Amino acid sequence: MAKQPNKRSGPRKQKRNVPSGVAHIQSTFNNTIVTITDLKGDAISWASAGSSGFKGAKKGTPFAAQTAAEAAARRASEQGMRQVEVMVSGPGSGRETAIRALQASGLEITLIRDVTPIPHNGCRPPKRRRV
Repeated sequence: MAKQPNKRSGPRKQKRNVPSGVAHIQSTFNNTIVTITDLKGDAISWASAGSSGFKGAKKGTPFAAQTAAEAAARRASEQGMRQVEVMVSGPGSGRETAIRALQASGLEITLIRDVTPIPHNGCRPPKRRRV
């Protein structure tokens, strides 16, 4: 007799009403990740250029960052998000585009802060590319 497949019975994702939160934009040269959290830091929605359907070098483009920010903002708006503080990290090309996309999707931006970690002369950086 065939064994029944195990049904996953964990806690379901609940729809919460969160009026304000924080949008974390991590923009690298290869990808852009947008995570929207509540004020405690629990993730409400996230999207990246890769999860939005871009592959390879196209993930690092400003348009891919815009698409990822729109997707994350849409999911956060469904949970009742209205106001966000924006924390931007990294040197990538999608930083400004992602912020503009969050604003255009109806979220009110109350603060923009650059939280890129800067070393006080820590690790040696990778050697320069010669192309």
